[in-house]
Amino acid sequence: MDQHEKFDGHAWFTLSGDVNSDMVHRMFDAVADMTEDMVTDAHVLLQSNGGYVSDGICLYNYLSKLPIRFHFYNAGAVASIAVIVFLAGQKRYASSTARFMVHKSHASAPSGARPEALRIIVEGLQADDARTEEILRRHVELSEDHWQVHNYSDLHLTAKQAADVKMIDKVMDFAPPKGRRVTNI
Repeated sequence: MDQHEKFDGHAWFTLSGDVNSDMVHRMFDAVADMTEDMVTDAHVLLQSNGGYVSDGICLYNYLSKLPIRFHFYNAGAVASIAVIVFLAGQKRYASSTARFMVHKSHASAPSGARPEALRIIVEGLQADDARTEEILRRHVELSEDHWQVHNYSDLHLTAKQAADVKMIDKVMDFAPPKGRRVTNI
């Protein structure tokens, strides 16, 4: 079997930026092209410091249910809600120098906000935290010490630590085969 036959159905992509409605739209368009091109395995290098919780959860739910096997790679930083997007991958990898960061939701209260408005903000943040924690617990085996840090601060993980808690399958670089196109989403 030659190199091209080995990778029939595989395609390579880069995806970077904030997790927001623009990223959701770009992924919807990219997946439309992938299905038309009969892609079976999408190798995606993700670089993102996070963004909006609902957009990240939408991407997680969408990508994890498609008939395309997603292989996600972290070559630098995948942080905040971008970690949830990353967990949509059936296979997940990180370069040895990459890092991950997860934390609880946060928001700034408007100046002069009344107690009712503050209660609504808090309830929304708690709902977002419950949604993201459910997904984290489904894929990642954090220790009690990790969960304690996560409860009160940013939890940072190196690639090796991410492998230890099963956030990634293996420490490995994004390295498309020679002669294969890499498409920016």
